[in-house]
Order: sequence, then C-alpha cells, then structure tokens
Amino acid sequence: MSGFDSSAFLASCSGRPGVYRMFDAEAKLLYVGKAKNLKKRLASYFRKVGQAPKTAALVARIAQVETTITANETEALLLEQTLIKQWRPPYNILLRDDKSYPYVFLSSGDFPRLSIHRGAKKEVGRYFGPYPSAGAIRESLSLLQKAFFVRQCEDSYYRNRTRPCLQYQIKRCKAPCVNLVNPEEYAEDVRHSVMFLEGRSNALAEELSKNMEKAAMALDFERAAEIRDQIGILRRVQDQQSMEGGSGNVDIVSSVVSPGGACVHLISVRSGRVLGSKNFFPQVAIEESVSDVLQAFLEQYYLSSMERDLPSELIVNAVHEDFETLISAVAELRDVELTITHRVRGTRARWQQLALTNAEQALGARLASRQHLAARFQALAEALDMDEQPSRLECFDISHSSGEATVASCVVFGPEGPLKSDYRRYNIEGVIAGDDYAAMHQALSRRFKKAAEGEGKLPDILLVDGGKGQMNMAREVLQELAVPDLILLGVAKGVTRKPGLETLYLNDAAHEFTLPGDSPALHLIQQVRDEAHRFAITGHRARRSKARTTSTLEGVPGIGPKRRRELLKHFGGLQELSRASLDEIAKAPGISKKLAESIYAALHSE
Repeated sequence: MSGFDSSAFLASCSGRPGVYRMFDAEAKLLYVGKAKNLKKRLASYFRKVGQAPKTAALVARIAQVETTITANETEALLLEQTLIKQWRPPYNILLRDDKSYPYVFLSSGDFPRLSIHRGAKKEVGRYFGPYPSAGAIRESLSLLQKAFFVRQCEDSYYRNRTRPCLQYQIKRCKAPCVNLVNPEEYAEDVRHSVMFLEGRSNALAEELSKNMEKAAMALDFERAAEIRDQIGILRRVQDQQSMEGGSGNVDIVSSVVSPGGACVHLISVRSGRVLGSKNFFPQVAIEESVSDVLQAFLEQYYLSSMERDLPSELIVNAVHEDFETLISAVAELRDVELTITHRVRGTRARWQQLALTNAEQALGARLASRQHLAARFQALAEALDMDEQPSRLECFDISHSSGEATVASCVVFGPEGPLKSDYRRYNIEGVIAGDDYAAMHQALSRRFKKAAEGEGKLPDILLVDGGKGQMNMAREVLQELAVPDLILLGVAKGVTRKPGLETLYLNDAAHEFTLPGDSPALHLIQQVRDEAHRFAITGHRARRSKARTTSTLEGVPGIGPKRRRELLKHFGGLQELSRASLDEIAKAPGISKKLAESIYAALHSE
C-alpha cells in the first residue's frame, strides 16, 4: 500500500459529480475517472478486501488524488474524455485511434477522379464518408470501377497519357485521358457513382432499369447489355450489404475480454449499406468486464473527435449504467439523438451475433500470435544463454539506391509484438555515397547518444543487419558512448543468401554461429530483420521521391510558392528558366538583381 492517507482524503471529499485524477510519487498521472458521487466512487478504491489485482496495483502507486466537481454526470464524462485524450494515463483503457479518417474523394473538373483521401479537406471536390477503414473504401472503389468506369488514376498520370492504359483494356475506365469518352457521358457515370456513394442504391437500380428498357426499345442491345451488367453488380452488393428494410444508420459494436486482452469489433451501416468493419484492441488496465470495456470504448470512440461520423443507433452486446450519460454527452457535444439497443431480433440480432463472433475470433488470433511470439522470445533467450527473457529488441538497417537518399531504420519488438510508436528513421547526411559503415555509425550514434545520457530505453538485444563490418561498427559506437552492457547480435545472410542459412555474430565477429532453419529463435531474428528492412525501404523511397519532385527553386531564399509559380509561368517551365541568362532572369516580374543572382546560382550549382 502506498503512503497516501486515504482516510483523511475521503473525509474532505465531495459527494457531488465530477472527475478524479490519481498521481504517483513522481506526480505522474496514473488514472482519470468520472463519478456520479466522487466520495462514494473513490472510497471503493481503498477497501481493505475484495480488490481486483490490477486495481490493487494502481492503489499501491497512488500518492495524490485531485478532484474536479462538475455540474452533472454529462459534464464529468466530457471532461474525463478530454483528459484521457490529452494525457493518455497508463491505467485507463486507451484506444489507439487513427489521426485521420478515410473518405472517398471525388475531384472537380470535366473528368473527375475517385480516390481514397485522409487528412484536411483542402482540395476542391466532394467527400463521402468517413469510412471505418481504408479496406472498406477500396472495396467500394473497386465496385464503382467495374460498374461505372470513373477514372481512379493520379492527376499527374492522367495528364501525361498519350494512349489508353491497361484500365481501359480491361474495361475499368473509358479513357478520358485521350478523349475516348465525351464529357456528358462521363458526367452521367459520375452522377451514378455519387448516387451509390450517397446510399441511394435502390433509386439508382430503378433508374438503370428504365435506361435498359429504353435502350432495348431503341434496339441498342449493346448498351442494354452494359446497363444489365451494371444492375447485376448493384444487386449483388445489395444482397451482400443490405440490412432489414434496406435503410438505417447503425453501428453494431461488440466487445470481448479475456485474461490476455480485449477486442471490440465495429460494423458500420449507413443508409442500409454496410460500409465495412474494423477490429480495435484497446489497452485494458483496471476495467475487466465486457460492459466496462464496451462503455470506455464507446466514450472514447464517439466523443474524441468532432469529425467522427455518428449513427442514429448503436447495437451492443452488453449494457452499462452509464449509457444514458453517454447519450446525453453526444447530444450536448454533437447535437445528435443517439439510441443504444441491446435486445434486438431478426436481422439485427444476426448482425449483433456476427460482430460478437468477429471480436472473439480476432482476439483469439491475436492472443495466439502473442503466445507464438512469446515462445520465440523464450527460444532466443535460450539460444543466447540469457538468464532472463529479453523484453526489448532493436534492429537497425540501411537503405539507399547507389548511395542516393540514404535512410537508416530502427524497429523495436517486445514479447507482445512490434512497438511501432518506438520505430525511428534517420536521414543520413554527410557520408560518402554507398558507405554503409559510415551510415550505420551515424545512425547508431544518434540513437544511443541520448541513451548514454540516461534518456530513453535501452534494448536488451541490438540486432544489426549485415556482416562483420557492420558488427564492428556497432561495437565501436557503443564503446565510444560507453553504453551499458547489452547483447549485440549481427545478422549476415550467409554465403548462399538464402533464408534459414544466416550467419550470426554474438557481441563480436569472433563469436560466429548458426541456428537450425526450423529454430523459433532464428524465425524471430528473421522477422525483426525483415521488418527493419521494410521500414528502411519505405523511408528511402519516400525521401527519394521527395527529392525528385522538389523544385530546384525551393531552396532559394526569397522564392516562395507564389513567386516560384509566377517565375515558371513567365519562362514556360524549369527547363527554359535553366537556359535563361542572369539578365533575362532579372527582367522577370518581381525579381530583383540580387534575387536573380541567387536563382541563377541555384540552377547552375553543379
């Protein structure tokens, strides 16, 4: 038990609604909660007997409790969610949420494109969504491409076409890029796509049926057959994705809890059409019941963002006493009337069961994967003759193309899987092109400099992808920075460069060994090494792409986006600007002699 005097605190605690915050001896926020009666709720934490183990662990760390009285429970709930989102206390249920939600974006212009969009809605056009996942959008876009042939290619690709691409050949686009479709026909396809995205599938099917009859009456059987195929696609989707009655904006949410974690499965239905589903694995601390996990999820999911699309009804698999408070908070915050239903029949009952089944299967698969990974960690500890199982592995890799845009990656794994929030990339500067040893030296130095000063976490095992050279370079860096002892493991591909035949180096190049191809320890090493390689290549490609799409003028002081655009417009492009003399550049609108000299120097620096 901590040194916190709970009796003295409770004696002066209010019995009104509010929010409480629990801190440890270092003033670190441990937990945020809300209560209808603060005194009664807080007293439940300090009972002598009957505490759950996780709650007892929290209470043992409490050194201070602060309370904020609110006017009612709704206000307490809104304040609680604000604090959880801001501070992310370790003992609260934490929902790892995407920073932005995916939409279907329809651009403007004579021949607009359909695409997946995330982030700020800056571009001119229409946005449909948000969808629960990018996978749900890809499914809708694939359907629309088959039915209505609206282009989905990038604008830069579209503008530079001189002949139809493969999408035209396989009947997924009408090739507006080379004028094989007139704007009126394309606009009609876009209008039909919009009707589908708006959920008006029945009206769309009826309109297409009338158009098919007209085409048949006019003896245009080819056109009638095309429309028939479109109707067929829509009908199949309606059969697969319709709710009872073909209407309604509903989210079906089911939660399951086991000793190893929790899963919440959400199915989104809008205008009677399933937009998709998604699994969430919230970090569970002291809440252990299905209803508590479900309530905490609903509060964070529907109150954390004003951008979140709200249904009119929630179908859930458990009830909680705070549902009414959540409904009031949604009404106050978003001005939306929300109903939460538990007992349902017919089609809704089948969807409720489907969400529950998905949650159970997803959690089972996740726990099995964790157990499998934990077994690999244990096997690695045995292979390296460690006294304890490692809790943190880091692996470094280098990626470049002939020395261009060199990027180093650092990935981190624990017994429960990849710790992606701890992943890091390092853009390598000031080394000779292609010098992997120098690149590795720079990346490791930057990573472990702060660790040597006592900041951040140190790995139990440091994996270095490469042979003896990379291994020796890593040893040199760790010795230079006087990093406390950690296990250094070099991973070389071996003579044949085939998976399963890797050569390993433990702590120095002299300790060379191999592991059997079926060794779980080797499988873990390969998994971490491959993830580091993937992460490095992704960063390298992004950096290389940025370098190749960046204008030479972007580095010139005094040349912003507007002036750069005007300058390129004046000369007709970067190539013509590069050919211009210093005097010709100085004659451009808004360009002084001094600025012209800077521009000329930047264009001819090589």
